[in-house]
Formats: sequence, C-alpha cells, structure tokens
Amino acid sequence: MKIAFRVDASVQIGSGHFMRCLTLADELTRRGAQIRFVSRYLPDYLACLLAAKGYELAMLDSAENDAVFDELAHAHWLGCSQAEDAKDAIKALSDRVWDWLIVDHYALDSRWESRLRQAARKILAIDDIADRPHDCDVLLDQNFYADMNTRYTGKVPDHCRLLLGPRYALLREEFRQLREQVEPRTGSVHCILVFFGGVDADNYTSLAIQSLIDMGVADMQVDVVIGAQHPCREAIEAACLRPHFTCHVQTNRMAELMAAADLSIGAGGGATWERCCLGLPTIAISTAENQRKQIVDAASEGLVSAPDLKHDLVIGHHISSLIENSCLRQLISRNAMQAVDGKGVLRVITGMGCSGIDMRMARPDDSESLFVWRNHPAIRAVSRNSGLINCEDHSQWFASLLSDPNRVLLIGLREGVPIGVVRFDIQNHRAEVSIYLVPGITGCGRDLLRSAEMWFAQNRLEVNILRADVLGANERSRQLFLSAGYEVESISYFKKLQ
Repeated sequence: MKIAFRVDASVQIGSGHFMRCLTLADELTRRGAQIRFVSRYLPDYLACLLAAKGYELAMLDSAENDAVFDELAHAHWLGCSQAEDAKDAIKALSDRVWDWLIVDHYALDSRWESRLRQAARKILAIDDIADRPHDCDVLLDQNFYADMNTRYTGKVPDHCRLLLGPRYALLREEFRQLREQVEPRTGSVHCILVFFGGVDADNYTSLAIQSLIDMGVADMQVDVVIGAQHPCREAIEAACLRPHFTCHVQTNRMAELMAAADLSIGAGGGATWERCCLGLPTIAISTAENQRKQIVDAASEGLVSAPDLKHDLVIGHHISSLIENSCLRQLISRNAMQAVDGKGVLRVITGMGCSGIDMRMARPDDSESLFVWRNHPAIRAVSRNSGLINCEDHSQWFASLLSDPNRVLLIGLREGVPIGVVRFDIQNHRAEVSIYLVPGITGCGRDLLRSAEMWFAQNRLEVNILRADVLGANERSRQLFLSAGYEVESISYFKKLQ
C-alpha cells in the first residue's frame, strides 16, 4: 500500500494541517503503508521529523509570486498556479503508482485533484472550510458544524464517501490512551492551560497571560504552550518566570498537559478536538477567519465556551466566570468527551479501506481451523446453532460451501495471520453477511467487515444489497452493523408456548 500526502506548513498556513496528516501517516505505517510527503513549504524541524520517522519527502521548488492565480480565497498560499503545482507534484510522484493521494491544502481544489488522477488510484481530500469543489473519492472534514451534512452538497462527486464531524478527528495515539485515564472535570480549577497554536501571529498568548496576571490567579498552576517560531517567544518566556507559570516551547507533552489541566484558553482548529477528547473545558477564541464558524457551532452544541471578544478586557471576565461556574465546566467537559472519543484516525482508515487486512477465499486446507474456531464457546454463543458441531458434519458443510457459487467464505488476515471469517450467502441481488473474529482476536471487527465488503463489491458485481441477522442478545454485533452503515429493516420476536 503506497500513500502520498500533499501538504504544506508555513508561517501563513501553520503546522496544523501537517500534524494531522502526520498522525494519519503514522497509523497507516503501522498497517504496512509506504509513505511519501510532497511539500513546497516546510520548516526544517518538520523535515527533520519526517526523516526521523523514516518517511520520504519530496520538496517542490519554491515559487514565491504575488500574482493572484485563481479565485480561491487562499490561492496565494500556494505560491504558484494550481496547474504548475500539479505538474510538479506529478513529477515528484512519477516513480510509482500510488494507491492513495491525500491532499490537505486550502489552495487546491478539483482542478488540481483531477490532474493528479494520473498519479494515484484514489484521492482523499481533507477540508474544513467547504469553499471549493473537490474531485475525490473520500472527503474528510473533522470539524463540527450545524450544517455539516449539507456543506459539501454539489462540491464532491456522487461517488464520494463523506467522513464528517469530530468522530473522525485525527488525534495522535497518546490522546486515545490518556482518554481512558481521565474523567469529566468536576470541582475547582487548580491548573489552567494556555495554547493558541504554534504560530499565534496576533499573540493571543500574551493577552491571556496578562489577563490571568491581572486576575491574580496566584494559587493556580498556569501552563503556557508556544511554538518554537512564536514571534513573541522571548517576551512570553520572560512573563512565565513568575511563580506558578511555566512556558513549554515546542513540547511533545501536549496530551499530558491537557489531561492535567482543569480549564483551557486557546484557539480553534485541530486542538479543539484534542481538548474535547480529554474532556478539557475550553474558552475558545477565533484567531483566524476559518475558525469562526467552527467555534460558534461547537459552542452552540455545548462543546466549548466561545466569548465574542470586543476588546482585551473581556477575556478576563470570561475566565473568571467559567472558573466560578463548576456546573458549566462539568457540562462542557461531558459534552466534549461524548463528541470525541479519540478513535477518529481508525475510522478514517476504515473509510479508506486501508485496514491492513487482506481477504482471501477459504481453501480446503482451512477446514480444520474453521472447525476449531466454530466450536469455540465464544463463537457458538452468538451462532444460530449454539451446539457443538461434529467433525463429519463440519466436513460435509464445508465441502458443500466451497462448491456452491452462491456462497462465499472469506478469511481475513493481518500480516499473514488469520483474524476473522466473513461469509456471504447470495440470493439474486442480495447477500446475507455473517462474521466472527478468530477466538482471542479483538478490536478489529469493523475493519474486517469493511475489508470483506470491499472484496465482495469488487468480485461479485451482481450483488447490490447486503443484509445481516443478529441474535437478540448479541449487542456487540448489532452495534457493529449499525456503525458500518447498515439500517434496521425489521425486528423479530418469538415466544414459546407451553
């Protein structure tokens, strides 16, 4: 599996897009993907980070130009025309065929993506402002918007799969791990986190620090996080020399700091969903125009507190109000954790069909393994026939199944090791699907189902409807099929009469 990313990071763009792409790349690598980043603008420290992780990097020549190349609001961020960038990107990717091209750039739209079709089999576009059309197979917008289900209507092809909302937020592994250790915030505020992103060109960080100083929060710990390139780094570091203030520069402890804090003051963007995942109540301030609607809509859902700052003195008032209102902080914390569970990157990979699971048809030499798995107590408990199957009956059933063109039995493997079984029983244009994981394997049921569906769709074109029957007590299977997009058709009941 070969996957390329087209993303930039600069003073204008910031590093948020790059970091979320890197998070996705890390998880894809764990599933065996070969990764290459293609960038025109990338700070040295990020290039070194890619090198340390072993990722390929193709740098396009800088093309600084003040001319307006098209009508896109952020066209100047590209530094050249989309046609020129597409030509350069195709050249940078010309040495192999790429399974996926992932593009995360406000200055690129369907014109660029259509040209790059010759370099990649499929395209995933990451967007969150919905201001331009896309030619992509999957579109990811990880932000919450009141109108998120209609924002891309008419902007993507009919076949495009939409992954919308913070359930798909691309959060690093440490956030998912720490989430298991935190609870919704209750009680008093003892620790405040200030973070306005790595760039913070308007220096909201200093505004927040001064507001906290003016409030006299002497009994609270204040952690301030800034990027190494912050324009006011020296002044901020000096301000944090006072007691109980700590400045963290380009820290890799962000998840840890968020988990330890009781209240946060910060910008919108990707950090919003990091804070939500860890239940951190936040006063969110829009530091860029593209964050404004995201923050307002998130606040309307009770995920953040979003004051409308008219002047500098207002921020201190809102900090004081939220510190004093423990009920509101607890409500925001609970709402946030319900909206973001930290598993977004796994859902995105499943949506791409890049689960790292290979599917193959069952072979005669699988009979013994299937016999053992099928008779395991955990599998029998969720089967229509919960009794033990004898060897002779199993052999006859298995031979009959392999010879029947209307029955397909697939074995799912990860790194060559069987992890599950999926069967399709075909009748006309419909197929009934049944699934189980190999005893001892956990946590990959959705990936197995998605991988089997993709195999089946490519190999049995005559079938266009899948259905599944779930035993009444099998809540796990019910949730599996619902989360995979299956709809409830009917519910059956039975009662024994004496």
